[in-house]
Amino acid sequence: MRPSLTTLQKPKMNDDLVKDCLSVLYNCCICTEGVTKSLASRDDFVLFLFTFMTNKKTFLQTATLIEDILGVKKEMIQLEWIPNLSGLVQSFDQQQLANFCRILSVTISEPDVGNDDKHTLLAKNAQQKRNTSPSRAEVNQVTLLNIPGFIERLCKLATRKVSEATGTSNFLQELEEWYTWLDNTLVLDALMQIATDEAEHSSTGRTAPLLQHRLPQSMKIVHEIMYKVEVLYVLCVLLMGRQRNQVHKMLAEFRLIPGLNNLFEKLIWRKYTTSNHVVHGQNENCDCSPEISFKIQFLRLLQSFSDHHENKYLLLNAQELNELSAISLKANIPEVEALVNTDRSLVCDGKKGLLTRLLTVMKREPPDSSFRFWQARAVESFLRGATSYADQMFLLKRGLLEHILFCIIDSGCKSRDVLQSYFDLLGELMKFNIDAFKRFNKYVNTEEKFQVFLTQINSSLVDSNMLVRCIVLSLDRFESQTEDVKVVEVLSECCLLSYMARVENRLSFLFRLVNIINVQTLTQENVSCLNTSLVVLMLARRRGKLPFYLNALREKEYAEKYPGCLLNNFHNLLRFWQHHYLNKDKDSTCLENSSCIPFSFWKETVSVLLGEDRTCPCAIISYIDEPYMELDRDLLGD
Repeated sequence: MRPSLTTLQKPKMNDDLVKDCLSVLYNCCICTEGVTKSLASRDDFVLFLFTFMTNKKTFLQTATLIEDILGVKKEMIQLEWIPNLSGLVQSFDQQQLANFCRILSVTISEPDVGNDDKHTLLAKNAQQKRNTSPSRAEVNQVTLLNIPGFIERLCKLATRKVSEATGTSNFLQELEEWYTWLDNTLVLDALMQIATDEAEHSSTGRTAPLLQHRLPQSMKIVHEIMYKVEVLYVLCVLLMGRQRNQVHKMLAEFRLIPGLNNLFEKLIWRKYTTSNHVVHGQNENCDCSPEISFKIQFLRLLQSFSDHHENKYLLLNAQELNELSAISLKANIPEVEALVNTDRSLVCDGKKGLLTRLLTVMKREPPDSSFRFWQARAVESFLRGATSYADQMFLLKRGLLEHILFCIIDSGCKSRDVLQSYFDLLGELMKFNIDAFKRFNKYVNTEEKFQVFLTQINSSLVDSNMLVRCIVLSLDRFESQTEDVKVVEVLSECCLLSYMARVENRLSFLFRLVNIINVQTLTQENVSCLNTSLVVLMLARRRGKLPFYLNALREKEYAEKYPGCLLNNFHNLLRFWQHHYLNKDKDSTCLENSSCIPFSFWKETVSVLLGEDRTCPCAIISYIDEPYMELDRDLLGD
């Protein structure tokens, strides 16, 4: 840094000297404890390092050192502090830009996003109160989006083809062998640089001593895959940020989805897959092979892209969009507005769209492969939001329901993560769809199969409660459609609907849903149990049966010899619900869309249940005897 700290004219530093300095610093960071943290504490040094990225000869060494330093930096760096960031990024070639994404991923991700589901909602709400201004990560996301051409270049990187060599024998084994000693894209880049230098030397009649042979084709493919992992990660984070709609518009315009569709069979999902790897969280530093990282990142991108967004129809091709229109026409229901508004010039081309290709590989996946988890999440996100009959039928026609039931009942799958993702997907696929329940009954055609299915549901209600909610909601709707012959027939024959129609079974679910959570342990993952229990009670209230259900909860308490425990807990949970969902920043449309119950009715029902009049038959307080009143008034910091 010496030349930059003096007022004298800066002497030009020799590139080799700079490279050696960077190399020494990097090795000190690796070998000596505390060096990285010490360097990271100096913002002026970190920002100074970025100036070396303009020089192609020192780019790799600089990027490697910056990545290490940012990994331990306590305060996230602000990208806007980097001198002439926009010019710097625009000066990068595509290879440099891909490597720069490794650095960017640290600056745009919220800390601990990977364990988001595990943080209690109480703690998260308290943190939101403290931090009202945008986080540094959010500010950095905006900075990136303002760089001209940035997103377009990332889309090109994500979708560019790799010229694959023909006749490579045992290519994947070779790929894994390379990977055992090359744990970093930057190392690969160094090798590619050597190969390039070698080509230049050999053209002048000299041979570089380090690599006598050309880099194997498999190496180039790994290289490209590792680039794409970084690029897809950055796009994924931006898609989940506050600028989501702006990012969506750009990704559609730059044809990211059709581009990925064209790569699907040749690069993203070739025949080879690896099962039995761990399901990684969203922001973990994945230590699995590039192939696996790439597939998971690709599936996460699809999930973020489809989730509650009308652009999800870009995952289909023109023929498949026409099929959706035909399904709506045949069922005599209007087409979904988002489908009508889809720009046909931006959808997938080829014989199959991306969603259909995904379904094909999903069915071939081994039972306990954790790809199943991400695949199911990606397909489920396509169905989420307001229920679309045509979307459901499109997937039912392709045998998705039978595939899910096979996995839950017959495949011997034991992974809780995979089962939860399949329960959630099944719930979205069957909700309000009488044809789906008919197909369910055709597959689950013996008492033995049905009992296995129930055992899987009951083994973890936190995992299966969204499916329970779907069955309860669907049953309620079907019971009001008794003029429809088909509905009456399925209602009388379907074992699943008959089971849920028995009030003792609904009550059993309600008891357990209320019992497995309390305010202190509520997280993003299990708060759905509270909402499912509310759905059961809202439907009971509509039918004038709320007092019956509340009295049943009271009787259950006395039978179990813990009077007041269940109802006090539920009272506290509902007070938290008000505190959480009536916050002006909370988006209630998800609850409304998923249940087809207006949010006003949700609020009203909670209000009635929390009423303070002990003579009101719909207030929880009426069912708790005076000695057992344990309402904790300080719980929510009132």
